[in-house]
Amino acid sequence: MADAVIEHRVLTDKLGVDLDPELLSVALTHRSFAYENGGIPHNERLEFLGDSILGQAVTVHLFVSHPDLEEGALAKRRASVVSTVALAEVARGIGLGDHLRLGRGEDQTGGRDKDSILADTMEAVIGATYLSAGPDAATALVLRLVAPLMADPDRYGAAMDPKTSLQELAARLGLSAPVYAVTAEGPDHNRVFTATVAVGTTSGSGVGSSKKHAEMAAALTLWRTLSARA
Repeated sequence: MADAVIEHRVLTDKLGVDLDPELLSVALTHRSFAYENGGIPHNERLEFLGDSILGQAVTVHLFVSHPDLEEGALAKRRASVVSTVALAEVARGIGLGDHLRLGRGEDQTGGRDKDSILADTMEAVIGATYLSAGPDAATALVLRLVAPLMADPDRYGAAMDPKTSLQELAARLGLSAPVYAVTAEGPDHNRVFTATVAVGTTSGSGVGSSKKHAEMAAALTLWRTLSARA
């Protein structure tokens, strides 16, 4: 119990908000862990709540901050900020994967770094914040977490469509087209895909629950590397 309290404190310090310990535990509990431990509560209900709070906070912020943008442009920016890829990036930034409560099988097949699990848990944490600290604290948390994404317009396209963004960036830099390679491991019902993408002598990798998601994660990793160099 003491170790759990310390781990929770590490996470809440990164989040900058105090959360009810029981709610936070539920937010970090994946259904695979719940099923292996007698059907205890897991985070899908909190994820449902957090998804709504996330969408509203980002929508209002974009609407107020960009009075010159049309509805279509606002919708595109919102979709990219709340996408699975973008939320997984945010989750990795605070080390959320280290705090997940996963079933043995999910843990052994790379669940702590799966985009879908990280993004869903991030939404559950937002939901737990709403219930623990109220709507203002939840909105403030959302805006802190996604501020880097909203501050860099180029990353909107990258988060939404990393493969196209990488291809366009490579062309602008006069480099060869991206080349992908994908491997898979694990049982058929719980496959984990690892993708590697190379542009010239530079490469990036990513993990996902499907070939598509793994390639997207790898493309976004390499896009960040090449963008920093550019």
